[in-house]
Amino acid sequence: MIARTIASVSTPPGTSGVAVIRVSGPDAANVAVALAGTLPEPRRASLVTLRDPNHGEPLDRALALWFQGPSSFTGEDVLELQVHGGRAVVAAVLKAVLAVPGARPAEPGEFTRRAFENGRLDLSEVEGLGDLLQAETEAQRRQAYGLFSGRLTSEADRLQARLLPILAGVEATIDFPDEGDVTGAALAGARHDLAELAAEVGALLAGAARGEKVRDGVIVAIAGPPNAGKSTLLNALARRDVAIVSPLAGTTRDSLEVHLDLGGVAVVLVDTAGLRETADPVEAEGIRRTRERMAGADLTLWLCADDSAEFFDDSRGDVWRIATQIDREGPIFAGADYRISALTGEGMAGLIDAIAAFAAARAGGEPAVVVHQRHRLIFEDAVSAMASALALPTWDDHPELVAERLRQGLAALGRSRGRVGTEAMLDRLFSAFCIGK
Repeated sequence: MIARTIASVSTPPGTSGVAVIRVSGPDAANVAVALAGTLPEPRRASLVTLRDPNHGEPLDRALALWFQGPSSFTGEDVLELQVHGGRAVVAAVLKAVLAVPGARPAEPGEFTRRAFENGRLDLSEVEGLGDLLQAETEAQRRQAYGLFSGRLTSEADRLQARLLPILAGVEATIDFPDEGDVTGAALAGARHDLAELAAEVGALLAGAARGEKVRDGVIVAIAGPPNAGKSTLLNALARRDVAIVSPLAGTTRDSLEVHLDLGGVAVVLVDTAGLRETADPVEAEGIRRTRERMAGADLTLWLCADDSAEFFDDSRGDVWRIATQIDREGPIFAGADYRISALTGEGMAGLIDAIAAFAAARAGGEPAVVVHQRHRLIFEDAVSAMASALALPTWDDHPELVAERLRQGLAALGRSRGRVGTEAMLDRLFSAFCIGK
């Protein structure tokens, strides 16, 4: 397939001070000459007047940057034009770029896909870049940057380097079976080293759940009987009117999510329908969904103004009992872990600090190495192959089987770079990128 030149705006739509138009491919140099009249000096910003290639009409004064392949993001010749960010300016310059023969609009993620196909990024680095573009909290940024900078690949390479001499030692006993004393000692040492390595891979897998929490957020469900102040608390935590607050029982019929950044950690608050016995089929469905969200939450805040309501414990995670509406006169929910008034703010600071500390405990610390499901499957396959080798009672009798298991482990770790995979998986990954990336 002949590689065509692609072009797109790489900055968000709308009015801005500067917008970036990116061009990549064999005709990028022709685009530069057609619009700027010259090819800029490589890797130096040049102030140029961009003109319509057909009429010579000036379009904008811009900064042009030229990156000659393969030393560019995509591995191809790349031109970047930093133009003024008015909608009309961006549209006119992009139209002029696409008027140059050989240029066409880029598809979502196509610049990054070319970087992957040209060996500038491996698949885990592409995944890290995607996470970096979506990062909203400091913890997400740190984890995404670690993946983008090759942390997973480096770790997989290090484990492969540890596994290779173990495999070599086993294969040596196959090639030289007559050296009985040497063979036995070599296999014993290799088995010991493999057991240590398997434990190390298992420890990396143990951090997978934390990595997913960093990326997807710690789930906090707000539950309780009707009129316990759930929606009022959600609005207070979100610091805006997200949920409808009404004295009528059953106002909230479905779960409502709000994403927050608490202490640099992503937290997803879920406002749920009030739990009670009801004959209303719509409200009953909302209650069923509430129980479902409580079961999947990391933390459930059970709200109640007094002791009159039955406690429904459907959560598989932690549960905190919250006494609400303490600004009102009357009995207070006994045995509460926290006492608050979302209306006056009393007790709210302590509750917010506690939720932030809980989220940090679940998703804080050093960035995880195993972040995506694909990574987890790779390391699960690797540790499974190692465990299968260790499960063989004696390595002396069947060194060939041991060697085969170790080769499977090496192959699993090698998949971290993503050079072997289905087109469907790659299409799905790159389609999630914005068009200019």
